[in-house]
Amino acid sequence: MNEPPLRKPMKTRTEDANLEGAEFINTNLSGALFRDINLANSQFLDVNLTAAKFEDVALTGAVIRNANCTNVSIEDANYEGMQIDGILVTDLLRVYSDNLKKPD
Repeated sequence: MNEPPLRKPMKTRTEDANLEGAEFINTNLSGALFRDINLANSQFLDVNLTAAKFEDVALTGAVIRNANCTNVSIEDANYEGMQIDGILVTDLLRVYSDNLKKPD
């Protein structure tokens, strides 16, 4: 079965909309701007977020699994309860900081 060709890009603005339960499959949203968006309980499967920027984001209770975090930067964040491979990030940062303070 032949797939239809992808459509030409169209600039669309959606405002004050309720898209609860919507599905986006094989959809190109590159360059899109998401502002004041509720994505609670959403699932992102096989998603490319290369060079994406997240600012003022609530990730409480989020799970990131099977992720390529090469060159990822997390700045000015609250790490309480955050774990990487089961290890608390606050513990990792404390040990790192303690080792920096040790004289050679």
